[in-house]
Amino acid sequence: MTEWFLFLPQVRMQIGDVVERATVADAAGFDGIAFIDHLEAPGATHQGIWEAMTIATWVAARTERLRIGHLVLCDAFRHPAVLAKQAVTLSAASGGRFELGLGSGSWPQEFTRFGIDGGDDAAARVDRLERDLALLRDYWAADGERAQIPPPEYAIPLIIGGTGRRTMGLVRRYADWWNIPSHRLDRLPELLPSVGRARASLQQMVGFVGRDADAAAVTERSTRLFGHLGSGLVCGDAAALCDHFAGLAASGIERFYVWFADFAAPQTICEFAETVMQTAQKGTI
Repeated sequence: MTEWFLFLPQVRMQIGDVVERATVADAAGFDGIAFIDHLEAPGATHQGIWEAMTIATWVAARTERLRIGHLVLCDAFRHPAVLAKQAVTLSAASGGRFELGLGSGSWPQEFTRFGIDGGDDAAARVDRLERDLALLRDYWAADGERAQIPPPEYAIPLIIGGTGRRTMGLVRRYADWWNIPSHRLDRLPELLPSVGRARASLQQMVGFVGRDADAAAVTERSTRLFGHLGSGLVCGDAAALCDHFAGLAASGIERFYVWFADFAAPQTICEFAETVMQTAQKGTI
């Protein structure tokens, strides 16, 4: 069955706004919520951004059923032993609702600005990610020299994104979910058979034309703000979006991270859930 996550970058919002959107998504039937992990807002460094694990913990404490995660945490920001302990703690506190999305870092400028090693060396960043994934497995083991106490009470799903050769190897070895970038969807038929047990997910920016909305205005504003995403942006009413997501689901995508172009106005969250997601629950997506 298709899974629906609200993708909510914790940028240009107060913490109360983030919590409001999360609780609305929880009540509306979304399966989960995902945040980003940066020390500055990519491409908008004048905007404030909240720390990723803290905001996830705060939201987990104020929701009942949403799974909580990130697309994705940057492994360079936290020692893997600390990250392993954070993940186990948040998983236990939330009743097993935490998922660990992990990557090597996508915004090298913040590495330089904040004095973090390896920002300009993509190969070194992947080396570190590979090392840290192996260490997490050691930290979460039932026993062994590096095993932490307590061990995970619940399974902690691991999400890895990307399409590079080395990244795909890490997906096969470690991931429960593989997130394919929307601008690489043309490679889905080629890559999907190679991901092992991982299931495929996709982040999709949506300009949602609600019942009383002006379609031209929604499309114009969404395109002005996010047109640079190319195929990563889709605009339309509920019927058009049902067709769009049904096609993606038929191609093998099992989870959608929905990123709303209006910054997830609560009304948009509710109406999307009542229309597109309810259609999915009836088995047509």
